[in-house]
Amino acid sequence: MIYCSLLTAHCSQLTEKMIFIETPLKGAYIIELEPIEDSRGFFARTFCSREFKAHGLKPDFVQCNLSYNKKKGTLRGMHYQVAPYEETKLVSCVKGSIYDVIIDLRPDSPTYCQWFSVILTPPTTTLKVQKELIHSFTHLPIYPSTHPPIHPSTAHRSLLTAHCLYIPEGFAHGFITLEDDTGVFYQMGEFYHPEAARGIRYNDPRFNIQWPIEVEVISEKDKTYPDWGKSE
Repeated sequence: MIYCSLLTAHCSQLTEKMIFIETPLKGAYIIELEPIEDSRGFFARTFCSREFKAHGLKPDFVQCNLSYNKKKGTLRGMHYQVAPYEETKLVSCVKGSIYDVIIDLRPDSPTYCQWFSVILTPPTTTLKVQKELIHSFTHLPIYPSTHPPIHPSTAHRSLLTAHCLYIPEGFAHGFITLEDDTGVFYQMGEFYHPEAARGIRYNDPRFNIQWPIEVEVISEKDKTYPDWGKSE
């Protein structure tokens, strides 16, 4: 799997710290926790402003949100805010599992309109369960894509499981739940501004996101966003 060797190297060096792995979309990071285990269970650091700053990430969060999703196949997204209220996000799955997707919407970025995906699970998820999740979605291409979409946007699909995903400003974000009773925790770098809120439809042909399962539950708003380029 991609990043496996990187994970091994980082684990040996950062015994009591968080592990930061940059995704193919510059500035977006997979973050792994390093649990310290004993007979009681484990203790793990989930956030450290010094470590964030050391990796060039913005550590200032002004809101925290929690979404509870009753059913497998619930899709939320793809959401973002326009300037001057663009958001950074630190997303983690606290119960169940999600297929998390981000789209780079920065016009000056070399990966403009490309997307990346990762499966997020809680730190209590066993390695066996993680492997089962990955095995369940082997029909999806692994990054780098060998079957690019029809449109010029490029998919960077990863079947790696992780604990957190750091999303910089200028990205759209969304997910689909892979289990019933799934909880997602968001730390937000900007307050919610309804007038700046925008969205991309999950099946917009411009991006051709390949979701691993059928969408069963979605809001009317999320499923009726116009095609990209027609909403602004």
